[in-house]
Amino acid sequence: MGLLRSAFAVAACLLLSSSTLFAGKTASCTFQTFSAPSGYTLSTVQGIGDDGTVVGQLLDNKTQMFVGFLRSPGGAVTPYAAPKSSTTWMYGQNSTGSSTGSYLDNGNTPHVHGFFLAGNNFTQVDYPKATSTWLFDVNQLGAAVGSYSKNSSVNGFLLVNNKYTTIAYPNYQVTYPMAVNDNNAVVGSYANGFVNNGFLWQNGKFTTINHPNAKYGTILTGINDAGLIVGNRLSADNEFGFIYQNGAFKNIVYSGAKLTIAGGINNNGVISGQIYLTGTNTIGYTATCK
Repeated sequence: MGLLRSAFAVAACLLLSSSTLFAGKTASCTFQTFSAPSGYTLSTVQGIGDDGTVVGQLLDNKTQMFVGFLRSPGGAVTPYAAPKSSTTWMYGQNSTGSSTGSYLDNGNTPHVHGFFLAGNNFTQVDYPKATSTWLFDVNQLGAAVGSYSKNSSVNGFLLVNNKYTTIAYPNYQVTYPMAVNDNNAVVGSYANGFVNNGFLWQNGKFTTINHPNAKYGTILTGINDAGLIVGNRLSADNEFGFIYQNGAFKNIVYSGAKLTIAGGINNNGVISGQIYLTGTNTIGYTATCK
């Protein structure tokens, strides 16, 4: 299911946010679905720009290598492999045409690097003196969020005008900021061992947001300027998408599917994500939900 989803798949969530009010409602959604292009298998569907451009990851069926992709508003899917990479992930997209992602280099001792991609303009991002760097999302103003590894911990960051601000939940080993809106409100997940929790971070303050029915954890993956949040609750080995706003949760459900996973949300309220019709039969989607 991709780098972050694999890392979180065994996470267990024990904390519940006191602000949560409703957990069992199902959102009313209108879905538009899409499939991987010929020769590829859909791996993950992540963020969505305001123009409807969707990004994520594909498996090249011939080479068995993972590459990123951009899907245009018209439906054209373009695979993308970062220079000198063995694996490429794409996570975020803003309205100015800038994408964010990460790649594993093909060196003798591989490391993960973040990157911005705007057209053919590729810019590598490496947190100073970090072992590896992930870049997850960028807002319309160019502020980006990601994570970096040093020693045995993984902390997050907000990157604005080449200046890093650390985002690290106190006394926790891992913090992954996954999305940022134009107000620099950040959502993501933090973990200590097998304990995983969703969070909202703004102006240096954390608020924990956990789905009450998330037995094994909560991951927040997207936030728009209206404060509408999407994410996933975890079972032992699966994820189930939801929408969160004003203390209320609504589940995202595609009729007849085994799983419906949320990847991101844009400022028009359009959600991107992935549908598992069976264990291996997967398609992407964009959806508007009420």
